[in-house]
Amino acid sequence: QVQLVESGGGLVQAGGSLRLSCAASGRIFQSYVMGWFRQAPGKAREFVAAISRSGGSTYYADSVKGRFTASRDNAKNTVYLQMNSLKPDDTAVYYCAAKEVPYYSGEMYYTEQKQYDYWGQGTQVTVSS
Repeated sequence: QVQLVESGGGLVQAGGSLRLSCAASGRIFQSYVMGWFRQAPGKAREFVAAISRSGGSTYYADSVKGRFTASRDNAKNTVYLQMNSLKPDDTAVYYCAAKEVPYYSGEMYYTEQKQYDYWGQGTQVTVSS
């Protein structure tokens, strides 16, 4: 089992940047595909980004492509989400998620919430106009 703790959220003006972190503990971090999701008030939780075990492959929702970048440092058991050019529509609680995969899974990643086994508590991001 793995425990996930997000940090780095806050209040930022439109056009600004934030970097979210998700620290993992409990198992071998590089065994996990990692994902970022978000949930805005009154809306369903949605996919934001995913990153493969090695970090060699990433995938983004169209709404954040070109503005957000997912990365990971397996030595630090941490995954990051760099968010630039933030918009008010990016306001949401951001969650990281993990799915353990076998060593031969290569550069797989997942975009569906149901594919992930572990979730963090979330961190609030608020973008003011």
